[in-house]
Order: sequence, then structure tokens, then C-alpha cells
Amino acid sequence: MTDLTSSAPHIHGATTYDDLVDWGPQPDMIEGQSHSTGRLLHKGPGNSPETGVWVCTPGTWRISVPRDEFCHFVAGHVIYRRDDSDEVIEASAGTCVLFPAGWTGTAEITDTLRNIYMLV
Repeated sequence: MTDLTSSAPHIHGATTYDDLVDWGPQPDMIEGQSHSTGRLLHKGPGNSPETGVWVCTPGTWRISVPRDEFCHFVAGHVIYRRDDSDEVIEASAGTCVLFPAGWTGTAEITDTLRNIYMLV
């Protein structure tokens, strides 16, 4: 049971939910051809908060986080490398990460990634 029009929008089985929308190729590609699909759960006034399900195929690309973003990874594998630092963050199923607004670096998706996210 999924209801995106509810007063409390919800997706049951979000880890395998397959009614996704084509969000197109990932911008700022460095290597590969990452492609995104997803389903918006909610977007508030001024686009904040925004939450949903995001799926992305393998590849490497630049990332620049515009607002605080919480990610709960439920499938796949990704390696984030922060700019101006040796910091490396690996995420796979079961990992939660909070990227603060302004975080920049690269994302290298090695196995198709699925993440439940919230931007604020």
C-alpha cells in the first residue's frame, strides 16, 4: 500500500518499490553513464523539505550538495571522495550519511545504488 497523496505520504516496501520515474542521466559525469530514476515522496514550499527514493546506475561524477541531505542507503555501493581532503566515505545497504550543505567531491557508484533521502 502506497499513497503519495496522503496527509502523510508513504511508500511501503521502499527498498524494492519499482514505480519509479526516469530522472535522466546524472549531470557532471567523469566516467561511465550513470542514470537516475526515483520517486518523489514529498516536496514542501520552496522545495524544502524534499524526500523520496533515488536509484542510480554505476559511474563516477561530481557532486555538490546544495542543502543538508540525509541518505539511508538500502542497496548498492558508492564511494564518496571529498574535495580538498583525503576523506573517503563508503556507503552500502544499511549505511546512513548526512551530507552538510556545501559538501563537494566525487561519487563513484560501483553497484546500482538505492537511497531513501531527505533534503532540508
